[in-house]
Amino acid sequence: MTPRPVRALTALLVATAAATVVVEVLNFWYAPGHGVGFAVRTAWAFARTLGWLILISQVRRARATAKPLGLILSMTTLFAVGRLIVPATGRPPLPGLIGFGVLTLLCLTVVVLLYRHPAIDAHLVHQPRRPTLAGFREASPGDPWVLTARLASFSYSPLMLVPALTAAGTLRHRLEWTLAVIFWILAGIAVSYVALLSAVFLRRGSHRARTTLAWVTLAVLAFDLPLCQILLGLDGLIRDGAPLAVAAALTLYALWRTAHVAARTTTAQPSAATRA
Repeated sequence: MTPRPVRALTALLVATAAATVVVEVLNFWYAPGHGVGFAVRTAWAFARTLGWLILISQVRRARATAKPLGLILSMTTLFAVGRLIVPATGRPPLPGLIGFGVLTLLCLTVVVLLYRHPAIDAHLVHQPRRPTLAGFREASPGDPWVLTARLASFSYSPLMLVPALTAAGTLRHRLEWTLAVIFWILAGIAVSYVALLSAVFLRRGSHRARTTLAWVTLAVLAFDLPLCQILLGLDGLIRDGAPLAVAAALTLYALWRTAHVAARTTTAQPSAATRA
């Protein structure tokens, strides 16, 4: 039988997904304009709702991946919805602010339950299933920070494509930036493959994969943030650059924790061999 805290968490996730849709509809209703940038950001915000449905499925299946997925979803959802609330000019509408406040409270509660509640922690123990010659088999338990780094790095691609597509909608006024925006879009697509390849080797404990992903993270920031500033202005840097910066910081912190755990494991192995 499913523990009561897990059932409460599932209900909370359903409420959070519903609140996300409600706040996005309010923002769309009260927005003074519906340009290309607003359309792209609204589509990305609605895509977050699908992520909440996946998270609900992960919790029901007692997957350990629910923790980092819930953390990243909560973080990116607040940024995705928050940047829709603040208009280019004027004050944000009161219903949107109230809805965002409720959504913030729900997201914070989700993160606290995922990481702090002992019953939920004991429930989320199953690892992803891996293909083998005999079929699919559950992977052995690993470092949870590896999962966090992998999932956080997977968010780089959409967080780069959202501002790139927004900037593409403004090219009719400055055609000289066309090649830069095309390269921006291609880089957003390419980084998804780099993150996926790094994640495969990161799961195996590769030091080179950790280093590669760290450098990719820094390169993404160095490439994306200046373009946000130049093509979208300070408003775009805050709305579109800040979520990527937070995801990158989470990835780097998770990589640091992973390296710390690997160093302790390496130190403990010679000690055990010496005692034997």
